[in-house]
Amino acid sequence: MSNPIALGSSKRRGAPSTSSSSSTSTNTATVSDDLASLFECPVCFDYVLPPILQCQSGHLVCSNCRPMLTCCPTCRGPLGNIRNLAMEKVAGTVMFPCKYSTTGCNVSVLHTEKGEHEDTCEFRPYSCPCPGASCKWQGSLESVMPHLMMSHKSITTLQGEDIVFLATDINLPGAVDWVMMQSCFGHNFMLVLEKQEKFDGHQQFFAIVQLIGSRKQAENFAYRLELNGQRRRLTWEATPRSIHEGVSSAILTSDCLVFDTSIAQLFADNGNLGINVTISMV
Repeated sequence: MSNPIALGSSKRRGAPSTSSSSSTSTNTATVSDDLASLFECPVCFDYVLPPILQCQSGHLVCSNCRPMLTCCPTCRGPLGNIRNLAMEKVAGTVMFPCKYSTTGCNVSVLHTEKGEHEDTCEFRPYSCPCPGASCKWQGSLESVMPHLMMSHKSITTLQGEDIVFLATDINLPGAVDWVMMQSCFGHNFMLVLEKQEKFDGHQQFFAIVQLIGSRKQAENFAYRLELNGQRRRLTWEATPRSIHEGVSSAILTSDCLVFDTSIAQLFADNGNLGINVTISMV
């Protein structure tokens, strides 16, 4: 059968009462939330984090808003450069909610860990997964496929877990991207082939599969990329990356199928390169 082709619980006696434990936990969370609210910026309503500067009356404003202000937004007095060391010390003990709490994240962390968590938070907005930096769209996971169908209509989608991705005109000069979608197991996957100029005219190809979904969802799948031709075979197997991670870091570390122009020519047919793509559940 030929593959479709696309271009492009029990409780122990004497155990502590769960209601008491739950009540203590709830009270602790409430106190932490109350403390965090003291650090709310009056302009953007984000948190004022160290280093914390105050006006002469003791009002706070976050470091992002401060450069855009000529006076204190609360009392209209001069901003000045007075450090509030007491609030900085308190900030070191407060658990601040993730800024994506409104979209579902329940994590609270110390301010020193807040930025690192938010950079990889599963509830942060998704960016357009298409290669390149031309599309600046961001939105929810549920909005990714509608965005691709409306704004990137040229991308072909194939159904099935075993397909052939045909990249045409691989001899085109310069950096080139080939993209297609594969739909199977109730999920959508984006297949990306990138050709990059490295040095002295040397070119490299990078092929990878990413899931239109979260990293946790991606762990349920595996993919195999295979080049076949002239009694030769080149195979790569891995877990698909979530579009939250993107493909740039994978390409930078060569965590994908990598081959140069000479290898590509071994498997190409009249300038076209077919890549067998198989998605499986694990």
